[in-house]
Amino acid sequence: MITRRFFDWPAFGWRSHFDELDRMRRQLDRMMGETESQPFRGPGRGVFPLLNLTEDDINYYLRAELPGVKSDDLEINATDNNISINGERKIPEENENARFHRRERDFGRFSRAITLPGKVDSDKISANLADGMLTITIPKAESAKPRQIEIK
Repeated sequence: MITRRFFDWPAFGWRSHFDELDRMRRQLDRMMGETESQPFRGPGRGVFPLLNLTEDDINYYLRAELPGVKSDDLEINATDNNISINGERKIPEENENARFHRRERDFGRFSRAITLPGKVDSDKISANLADGMLTITIPKAESAKPRQIEIK
């Protein structure tokens, strides 16, 4: 290994593309670490909506917390193994003379995209919004479903 480092053999000064990607990843990790440690980060700023992705043998289930969001303000798109949820959260206007002592509720447009772990049957995806919880049922593609192999 000493000869390899000293003479840069067998690359002779040529760096691999993976070296450059590795450098970029380290730089992004460092930048993200710096922004996460900011002490005055306001409440409610982060990923919205919060969600869980689970699965069984037949479906994936995406459950997202969307309190105060109406189904008319949501748009769900599916492509291959990606699901995106776009929408707008509106809060009622306060009286123009109101003075805020706390203002933690976020509002406005949001977008969230999730890559699913396997292929899905996008024609059979269904969604339900009840009590501020969006549940998207995403059937797995036949090729992604587990199948039992018979032992002969």
